[in-house]
Amino acid sequence: MQRLQAYKYELMPNGEQVRAMRCCAGACRFVYNKALATQKENHEAGNKYIGYVTMAKHLTGWRNSAETPWLKDAPCHPLQQALKNVNRAYKNFFEKRADFPRFKRKGSCESFHYPDPKQIKLDQANSRISLPKLGWLRYRNSRDVQGEIRNVTVSQSGGKWFASIQTRREVEQPLPVATTAIGIDVGIARFATTSDGDFVAPLNSSKKHQQRLARYQRCMSRKVKFSNNWKKAKARVQKIHTCIVNARKDFLHKATTAISKNHALVCIEDLQVRNLSRSTRGTIDQPGKKVRQKSSLNHAILDQGWGEFRRQLDYKMAWCGGVLVAVPPHHTSQTCPCCGHVSKDNRQTQASFLCVGCGYENHADVVGAITVLARGHRVSACGELVQSGCSVKQEPTEATRRATRRSVGIPVL
Repeated sequence: MQRLQAYKYELMPNGEQVRAMRCCAGACRFVYNKALATQKENHEAGNKYIGYVTMAKHLTGWRNSAETPWLKDAPCHPLQQALKNVNRAYKNFFEKRADFPRFKRKGSCESFHYPDPKQIKLDQANSRISLPKLGWLRYRNSRDVQGEIRNVTVSQSGGKWFASIQTRREVEQPLPVATTAIGIDVGIARFATTSDGDFVAPLNSSKKHQQRLARYQRCMSRKVKFSNNWKKAKARVQKIHTCIVNARKDFLHKATTAISKNHALVCIEDLQVRNLSRSTRGTIDQPGKKVRQKSSLNHAILDQGWGEFRRQLDYKMAWCGGVLVAVPPHHTSQTCPCCGHVSKDNRQTQASFLCVGCGYENHADVVGAITVLARGHRVSACGELVQSGCSVKQEPTEATRRATRRSVGIPVL
């Protein structure tokens, strides 16, 4: 099978290279905003959408223009990739996967992309990488790069520069070592509860730093904007945000790695996190109810990282030879696993579950995980796949059949 993997390293550039990377990121941001403004003006004029080929001709004019001669100092391929990013943003909007594209502002998500592997040279023995217009850059070599280099993305985060190297290599089709199947119910009080009764406690990375972050943000708001003291206060705020993100990433990677290595079939809920974390503020004519409470709930939901948890489980299960199955999430914690009775009265409190039909009693999150596992078995057997919150009839794949047979103890030849 073909395996795509990215290796991220911290760069150690000198002053000249830092200035060059900032200029390149600024040029890519300018091209992105310029292309987006051109698309908006073209739409307001009643014309058709401008494709990438036509927009690339505009880029040539911008590079040769007397108003923007500094665009020639930036490499051409990252600028072309910025145009492709605009096309991708519009495509995601048309297919209702994202909001309408917005302009990028300075200092937010500074990055640029090298798509051509022929222009990239990697010297792992000396811990350095060569990129166009930047030359040889040293990096912190924490692990070896395996596979053929496909592209490199340079980004800035927390005052530091990083290089993400994507590789491609052929590996043998992995066979799962484990033979068990579990269902997972995610939540806030318990981050992940499995159908066998175990659970993973939440990290609540943002909540732990909430008071300190608010204090530093107040200090930053009292400074004169863009002054030296304001920049120092901003660096302290960025450092806290970096700690929050790094802690959450480390927690999710450890949790998903343990689950993918110990189970052959994992069933999770197909949660629409974007809809769950939507604000209830409402409008002036129809204001929402309990807006403050819903805002705290939205913050807690986003602090868990359910979407990233599912994304990591997806590719890690494939790397280990397992299968990840998403099932409809409705009434999972209100369905009795013994008699199948569904009622709101079955779950009187957040943690307790007591079936009003047969008297079955257990923790509500464990009941939800058991229900998710049962639905996962039905999805694997009947070929019902979940897409955008609805069930779509589809024939089960051979990999799904084999994983299901292993999970229930049926020998697979």
